[in-house]
Formats: sequence, structure tokens, C-alpha cells
Amino acid sequence: MADAHSLCLNLTVKSQARPEHPWYEVQGSVDKKPFLQYDSDSSKVRPLGLLGKKVNATKAWTELTQMLADVGQELRMILPDIKLENNMTKGPTSETRWTYWEIRELKESKPMTHFNISRQMTLFFDAMKISWTVVNPGARGIKEEWESKGMADYFRRISMGDCNQWLQEFLEHWEKMLEPSSN
Repeated sequence: MADAHSLCLNLTVKSQARPEHPWYEVQGSVDKKPFLQYDSDSSKVRPLGLLGKKVNATKAWTELTQMLADVGQELRMILPDIKLENNMTKGPTSETRWTYWEIRELKESKPMTHFNISRQMTLFFDAMKISWTVVNPGARGIKEEWESKGMADYFRRISMGDCNQWLQEFLEHWEKMLEPSSN
């Protein structure tokens, strides 16, 4: 069986958050094990589990934190203008899922980015081909705006470059933690 690893970042942005509820939240996992949590109220990325505690002072952690803040702002800016089919007009929520899979034995990676608005799949970004798939016709405007801003290159850099580097750094720590200690 191939030695497969993944870095998954689930970002949720709300155009209208209720008091005492963050407008932006992130859950991050490596190999399906949570290692970070972020919310806009605290503006801090909180380490989770042993891996989170081990990597929270690394360069990858710092870069990831900055990227999460930048992407959160970008997604929040576009939410008020979104008009999807099926009467989604008031207070949409954006859910973005970045998943970076690495299969070491096959020397293959599969970066995937899914954008959901108000729980409807709207866009899929293929970082390998640098192409967008519009799932919901109401998202065509988002795709066009992001293309005009050069966001495809930005999302590709995150998916292909940054996620790869972050996963490699996190895995170094993860694998060291899993090694049996010699007595």
C-alpha cells in the first residue's frame, strides 16, 4: 500500500456573523489528525494535539497563519456580492477546503481546492491544470473576478508549493513523534 499523507485546511467565512461568533474559522489536519484551529475573534492560530504543539513555532506555521488571514479576508470581501441559484441571497457562508495529498511511493501529489457557498458546491480549482470548474452558474462571477485578479496563480502557489512545503515540514515532526523511543 502506498505511503499517502495529506494536509487539509477547512476554511469557513461568514458574511454576517452574529455577536460572539467569529466571521472566519479554520480547522487544519495532517493525515486526518487535527493540528490547528483559528478563529477571527482571537486572531490567533491555536495548536491542537501533539503535532500542533510541536510545529507551532516553525516557519511553516508562521507562513500558514499569514496565508489563512489573507485568504479569509479575500473570501469575506466577495461574499456580500454572491447571488447563487436556489435563492441564496442573504448572509452566505463560504466553505473552502484545501486538500493536498502526497503519495510517496508513487511520487505523486494531488492538490484539490473546493469552494462551497452556503453549503452548495460552487467552484473547483484544479491546481495542476490551473483551471476552474464552475459547478453553480451563480459562481461564474467569482471565477471571473478571481481570474482578473490573478487569483488562480495565488491558489496554485498555495496548493502546489506552500501546501507541499508545509506538509513536508509537519511530517518531519510527525514522524519523529511516532518513532519509538529508545530506552
